[in-house]
Amino acid sequence: MFVKVLRGKNIIITGASRGLGVHIARAMWDNGANLLLVARSADALMGLKEDFESDPATDQEIHITVADLAFPTATDLILKEARSVWGGLDGLVNNAGILGPIGPIWKNEWNVWEETIRVNLLAPVSLCRACIGWMKETGQGKIINLSGGGATGPRPNFSAYAVAKTGVVRFTEILAEEVRDFNIQVNSIAPGALNTDLLEAVLREDPADVGKNEYDSALKQKEGGGASPVRAAQLCVFLASPASDGITGKLISAIWDPWEEFPGHIQDLAEGDIYTLRRIVPKERGKGWGN
Repeated sequence: MFVKVLRGKNIIITGASRGLGVHIARAMWDNGANLLLVARSADALMGLKEDFESDPATDQEIHITVADLAFPTATDLILKEARSVWGGLDGLVNNAGILGPIGPIWKNEWNVWEETIRVNLLAPVSLCRACIGWMKETGQGKIINLSGGGATGPRPNFSAYAVAKTGVVRFTEILAEEVRDFNIQVNSIAPGALNTDLLEAVLREDPADVGKNEYDSALKQKEGGGASPVRAAQLCVFLASPASDGITGKLISAIWDPWEEFPGHIQDLAEGDIYTLRRIVPKERGKGWGN
């Protein structure tokens, strides 16, 4: 018999109407969660709600909120709706994101660069900040922040996106420490190279602005099908479930990391800097200089 590991959990998911967000919502719904789905498209959200509710055997709740995370008022709107339907909050998935301007920084439109930082970094931080107080009231919570390309290495011509996603990872590490004593776990995930609207946006751009290596990689990814969004959605379920208790402050690759084995290595994960951002010193690269 299939065990629904999120049964009774109340979880907010942003960017839920398309791409990876739909897969995350479906995986969490199939595992018994009550959901508040957030996106900009009312039609897409309503279609998703009707699809999920078509199963007459479930007693779960699904709610939708139309919100644009480019506006600072989005956080209050989302939390107001969540508090109106639930007495407590168990999880938050910050999935919404935009690609932003492509090309060298001096060619980017500054207002678009700033908007990318707001949607991809400031909005997730704002939602985390708002949800922490509510989670503290109930004595537990799980927060999952979506990272992306550029968080672990330079990504020329995608500065706004990469800077925001790097910020999300470091913020995740900091917040995990700040809320450790409240039984709240915070992690970020790298979903892998997915064939989503963001990939199509790259391929619509001038290859000279994208950069030859990036453009060729995008073409290859599209032809090869990309990584499975199902794998990333399964990781989100794991991190939202009790199975991940004690795992916090990590950047986890859905594709490459053996996260199913993590419950057997809680002590190792808690004691060191495994799966975190860090500075590399000369000795770690076999150099005979520096500290």
